[in-house]
Amino acid sequence: MPCNKLMESRVSEGINRLIDQNLPAFRLGFNGSERVEVLDGGCPQNQFLTHSLSNIVRIYTEYWPHCLLPRDKTMKKNVTFKTEDGTELVGWFFQATQNPAPCIVMAHGFSATKEMHLSGFAETFQAAGMNVLVYDNRNLGESGGELRGEIDPDQQVRDYRDAITYVQGLDTVDASRIGVWGSSYSGGHVLVVAAKDRRVKCVVSQVPLVSGLENARRLVRSDHWEQLREGFAADRAGRLRGEAPLRLPVVGNGPADACALPTDDSREFFYGLSDEHRGAWVNEITLRSMELFTEYEPGDWIGKIGPTPLMMVVGRSDHLTPADLTLKAYEQALEPKKLLVLDCAHFEAYTEESFNVSAPAQCSWFVEHLFKH
Repeated sequence: MPCNKLMESRVSEGINRLIDQNLPAFRLGFNGSERVEVLDGGCPQNQFLTHSLSNIVRIYTEYWPHCLLPRDKTMKKNVTFKTEDGTELVGWFFQATQNPAPCIVMAHGFSATKEMHLSGFAETFQAAGMNVLVYDNRNLGESGGELRGEIDPDQQVRDYRDAITYVQGLDTVDASRIGVWGSSYSGGHVLVVAAKDRRVKCVVSQVPLVSGLENARRLVRSDHWEQLREGFAADRAGRLRGEAPLRLPVVGNGPADACALPTDDSREFFYGLSDEHRGAWVNEITLRSMELFTEYEPGDWIGKIGPTPLMMVVGRSDHLTPADLTLKAYEQALEPKKLLVLDCAHFEAYTEESFNVSAPAQCSWFVEHLFKH
């Protein structure tokens, strides 16, 4: 059989295996020279077979071996690790079947826990041959931290970097091939981490916060700001006197309730979680967390990420981390970069059709940039 026909045949066989398994991680397609399209089971296979021989060989030999690795859910284990200040963080480690392999470091967004729909992304990356660490941020979920519900973005950025150090010390991890993934609040964190820490070789930022102040101005009515700032000052004065920090709910029971995330979809998301997907979430944070939120500007770092490859995922109907702010920030990023715009709101990015589109595309980005070395 001629070489090109042989390669087409072997790639076609691999595609059939992927479709038969019907796993999101394996629905990776090619369009022209970019590996960003999604192949569902019903799509024509000849999408894969219209490339030049050199591209077919590259697809087969460089990428498909990683995607053909079997998914083994027994390769997920509970882990704990300590940060530089001794705080114990709790998470899951999804081990690749062939090691040493790249590793993706993941954490969730504002107040959220690892149980809130992160497993699907982690399993997708694991099935493509990567190790994955998913952990709860300090003071939240199962992780340690003395001041529960205190969300300090700068501290969470430092914890990401400690998590990178932790996985680099594992025998199963190729320390030279580290990726970071974040969503919402942590989607902002990974922009900062990738700009500061050159150990990071690839980054995916999903529906990220890019400007705390501008974001807060969208969420908080203008006539409420004076009262909010008075609360910040009262909290600082009370802490200085040794009093307990002031607190507020993450979400309220109705649109008029004072809370951190006042949108309808925020209430629907958090109150609609099953026990399995809620984890150790608590509907309470410190008021200081909101003050720090308004001062946090991760988008200022986006122009410093390159040449580390950046993929940004935006929800077209996102009004919690508004799409227009994210798209504007993306324009400041250097190449290599990729933008994926989903037809969804903020929380829809984690599940169902948006996940089925986004997770394989994100996986493709990591595979392309972490397996090429």
